[in-house]
Amino acid sequence: MIEIRSEREISLMLEAGKVVRDVLASIEKIVKPGVTTKELDSDAEYLIKKLGARPAFKGYRGFPGSICSSINEQVVHGIPGDTRLRSGDILSIDVGVEKKGFYADAAITVEVGDNVTENARKLIAVTKESLRLGIEQAVEGNRLFDISHAIQKYVESSGYSVVRDFVGHGIGEQMHEDPEIPNFGKPGTGPRLKKGMALAIEPMVNAGGFEVSIMKDGWTVVTKDKKLSAHFEHTVCITDKGPKILT
Repeated sequence: MIEIRSEREISLMLEAGKVVRDVLASIEKIVKPGVTTKELDSDAEYLIKKLGARPAFKGYRGFPGSICSSINEQVVHGIPGDTRLRSGDILSIDVGVEKKGFYADAAITVEVGDNVTENARKLIAVTKESLRLGIEQAVEGNRLFDISHAIQKYVESSGYSVVRDFVGHGIGEQMHEDPEIPNFGKPGTGPRLKKGMALAIEPMVNAGGFEVSIMKDGWTVVTKDKKLSAHFEHTVCITDKGPKILT
């Protein structure tokens, strides 16, 4: 069942969303060659707690980190560790928090150093724009897969592919709620979008094929062809004035 959130609940989600936004902005500033993803994770956890929230990922089904840090061909759910970032890498950072009983979730992909290829930069730009186009469709009266189709159409017309095994989701009093939000689909289908729905929209875009696999750690998702992947996400609420980005 898709929950409809009250104005009060949306205001609480916005509080959580501001924490996510501030943490992502802070972590992005310290991404540089030589830094380990564990160091980024430690800084993120400190800031989340300082801002009065709880890292939603830590301990979720046993996940050990406060953020997901996915490098290059890693799509999502990368576990922070001792890997040092190198100039030319791209890094996806996913942050989720709980504050006052409500959740928010967002992700960005950033360049590391000065040696990032033009192809990698384009992949990041296309993924970020596909999220904007998806959010544009998150309006009262549209169908859920209008969001999905907008993302898929733009990504595939740009020469990339959308991951099909992992999807966006509803969000609110739980990190993952109904509905699932694929990044592909037929327009004009799916549940009708209504005021008060809260959605975590998150295109995951591969430079090559859409096929992925999970590494031996049981978490990290990688592209099967080992080509680059990028990820962007916002938590969005549907209002009678259009989509409201909470993160």
